Amino acid sequence: MNFDTWFHKQSKVIQIVLLILPLVGWIVDLLVRWSAFIKNQSVVNLVMALVITLFGEFWILTILDAVMIALNNKLFLEE
Repeated sequence: MNFDTWFHKQSKVIQIVLLILPLVGWIVDLLVRWSAFIKNQSVVNLVMALVITLFGEFWILTILDAVMIALNNKLFLEE
């Protein structure tokens, strides 16, 4: 599962648009988080994947991810 690699190869504008669209943003965030966890087996990635899975429909998490992508090209707490 290399969805996180595909996502990070996109331009920042495309990444931000994918994240801020209501349902699409949640699905993209889920795919990127779980893909990063499967690839890295990091506890931080697991916790964030579970948080996004359970509480990801709240806008604050996806807006935070979009801001972090704009600032440092990584999702919030992504390893």
